[in-house]
Amino acid sequence: PHQCEACFRLAGLRTAHYLAAACKDAVADKVEEFDFPPFSEAMHAHPGLPRVAYIYMLQSQGLLHDTWVYGVDAKRILPTMISPTEVMDGAIISGNCVSACDKNNTYVHLNNPVIRSLYEHHGKDLNFVGVIITNENVTLADKKRSSSYAVKLARMLGVDAVVISEEGFGNPDADLIMNCRKSEQAGIRTVLITDEFAGRDGSSQSLADSCPEGDACVTAGNANEVIILPPMKKIIGDQAPAETIAGGFFGSVREDGSLEVELQAILGATNELGFNRIGGRTL
Repeated sequence: PHQCEACFRLAGLRTAHYLAAACKDAVADKVEEFDFPPFSEAMHAHPGLPRVAYIYMLQSQGLLHDTWVYGVDAKRILPTMISPTEVMDGAIISGNCVSACDKNNTYVHLNNPVIRSLYEHHGKDLNFVGVIITNENVTLADKKRSSSYAVKLARMLGVDAVVISEEGFGNPDADLIMNCRKSEQAGIRTVLITDEFAGRDGSSQSLADSCPEGDACVTAGNANEVIILPPMKKIIGDQAPAETIAGGFFGSVREDGSLEVELQAILGATNELGFNRIGGRTL
């Protein structure tokens, strides 16, 4: 299975490269410039504003659940610092097929809304000093190591607060909470971004793990919420898999051609980087 997966991933990367090369010389409709100074400058910029870093959790649970950083499988890395502009340039690529609702495809990594939002607030409400990438491995020892290392880097930066985003659910919830608890215990204020699997009526526990320190959390929605998708005049592909993928069930394909599925079955429906249609504001 691992050899087969490696072949599929390589084929996908070569296809992406081929398509990108075809439009390499195209003129962009819009150009935005982003700058990220050396840490020695960033740490002393904007005195009086809180220094904020972003702890960026990457799916890395093995077969069909991996992400690559500069071509290296994220489960093989120690948490490290990376420039936000490197992320925009394609340093992180997706190779996973977790539940569709909270999968970060490569385009989402390139256009990470958390990074863009931190840039928008940089110099106004906060001093955005950097990105710390970490993984979501499956063993307890790996989780302890990575969470401690990620928080150590945040402490070395001397930040006042961190934003932590998760990728996936269930097993990675343990990583999310370890990152949160250790950050708060180190005196670093923490905000979490995740989605919920709270049952169709919203009455179940949202995450597989929790801690008292996790008292500032942004939700991307309840992935168990059921939605009905109307029938389409034209369908590309086969609807039958809708009854077997995560979020689907026997009877999801209805007689009139409509689909009854959980949000979990829809790509990006509860994306944990905020790359979706859900929004909110403070009143």
